[in-house]
Amino acid sequence: MGNPLLISRDNFGSSLFRTSPFWAQHNFAPAAASLPRNSVPVDHTLHFHDRCTTPPFKYEFHKDPCYLSKIGQNMEKVRIMLSQAKHKSNAIVTVDSLKKLGIDHFFGEQISEILDLSYNNMHKTLKESDVKLTDIALQFKLLREAGYDVSSDVFQRFMNDNGEFKQYLSKDVEGLIRLHEASCLNIGEEMLYTAKDFSTMHLKSSVQHFGQRCSGLVRHTLEHPHHTSLKQYKARHYLTHVLSSLTRDDASLWMEELAQTEFQLNQQLYQDEFKKIKRWWSDFGIARELTFARDQILKWYLWSMTALPGPQFSKHRLEITKAISLLYIIDDIFDIMGKPEELALFTQTINCWEDSSALPGYMRACFNALKEVTSDIAQFVEEEYGLNPLNYLKRSWATLCNAFLVEARWFVEKQVPNAEEYLTNGVTSSGVHMLMVHLLFLLGHRVTNETVHIIKGSSSLISCTSKILRLWDDLGSAKDENQEGFDGSYVEYYMKDNPSCSLDAAKLHTNKLITKSWEDLNKEYFFNKSFSPYFKEASLNCARMVSVMYSYNEEKKLPLLNDYIQILLFGGNN
Repeated sequence: MGNPLLISRDNFGSSLFRTSPFWAQHNFAPAAASLPRNSVPVDHTLHFHDRCTTPPFKYEFHKDPCYLSKIGQNMEKVRIMLSQAKHKSNAIVTVDSLKKLGIDHFFGEQISEILDLSYNNMHKTLKESDVKLTDIALQFKLLREAGYDVSSDVFQRFMNDNGEFKQYLSKDVEGLIRLHEASCLNIGEEMLYTAKDFSTMHLKSSVQHFGQRCSGLVRHTLEHPHHTSLKQYKARHYLTHVLSSLTRDDASLWMEELAQTEFQLNQQLYQDEFKKIKRWWSDFGIARELTFARDQILKWYLWSMTALPGPQFSKHRLEITKAISLLYIIDDIFDIMGKPEELALFTQTINCWEDSSALPGYMRACFNALKEVTSDIAQFVEEEYGLNPLNYLKRSWATLCNAFLVEARWFVEKQVPNAEEYLTNGVTSSGVHMLMVHLLFLLGHRVTNETVHIIKGSSSLISCTSKILRLWDDLGSAKDENQEGFDGSYVEYYMKDNPSCSLDAAKLHTNKLITKSWEDLNKEYFFNKSFSPYFKEASLNCARMVSVMYSYNEEKKLPLLNDYIQILLFGGNN
């Protein structure tokens, strides 16, 4: 029906993990448990609680004191090195390496000091006669990623009178790579459109002139820019193919060992979690009752691992995977089994969250399972933060099923929505809203003026991610889907709304909408201070996952996705 989270039936999801060794003390005001459906209590105090730094690498599953001591020594060495180097020109390059390795979270204080200095000195740096594109592009990228108010006008220094990048820059491969990475942080700026076109054109033309290692790096930059890619996969690539080829000084060795250890410890954690969720799914038994539905627990766990990485969220991942599994079961009920009158009754039951005795047996089993999982998640949140979000979780499921029912009626009644109607409903039926409402509370957010927009489905932080997922799928990438229910697409309806529009023109228009959604998502991610970094990262990670999920080859397989799974979960070393 709605392609929840847009995962295909026959392939697996992707994964990302960016470890952040933070934990928290939370003091949340409890929410009223029995408010009317349209009443949303708003807490006007603190929006969320930042997690306080704790000693890193206190993993329950790895307690070798000698091993942890060695890692602690390496972290201290890097920390001292950063403190000593903060006034040096190469300090920003070290920060970039730490971020690319996914271990920057260990050195937040030192990195903040370096970025503050870089930001304060940028105006002076731009006036220097020998300023390099590679330096400015890197500073711009790091500062914008960190939420600094830095304008893309910093690249004006490298433009000619015609508003084009100066031709000599076409030979600066390192500068082009960094310019291309910076251009992906666009929030709707013409300068960065120009930067992307210029860097893409000259990087593509330069590939044939390089050896295997350099050409591979250029291709990887073009195909998988850091900002739009899953970070831990990029970290693994950087560790294997880039860092090892750089100067082997002490600092790079300390960072490499730290990154290797972090990768291995997280991989072990995720393997342990996957075993737990498999046991839960087997004991839960719903797959034995609903034999028509998908039974793909690895796929569902990979979504959780992608959206919410890091050891401090282990329990949270297990809980959200349970919700995702029910999302797929419900989607299959709408898509495969449910008759129109049954689907209407099922949707009404979920909206009321009451007696299910009138439902067919398979729907009743699903609803009872949904109630159990939702109550468990609400109880988990209450135990963690003192807030019971059951009413809001129930409402998110009702919103999802209402969207599913709209699509089911379109299909049965052979209605043809216009493109905008289809997309508006498809944003909800993608499942992202339901997922993010659950994550909102699992991460300890209160109900505030800002979070109400998430709960009601009106937040651009969520709608942008949903549009990226929906539109990418509708471009025809999901070649292995075998939909039996509503199978329209935005491209199809856009062409019907515009009879003179060709298929290529419709796809071009859809790609422009995806680009615009990325820009709006970037704006929310960089500058919205109402939500915790973890919640914003979860939304961004879902958007990042989509290109991996649908990178089909000619054999309709997903080699990149399989590579992710093998490297990040099952022990591959490539």
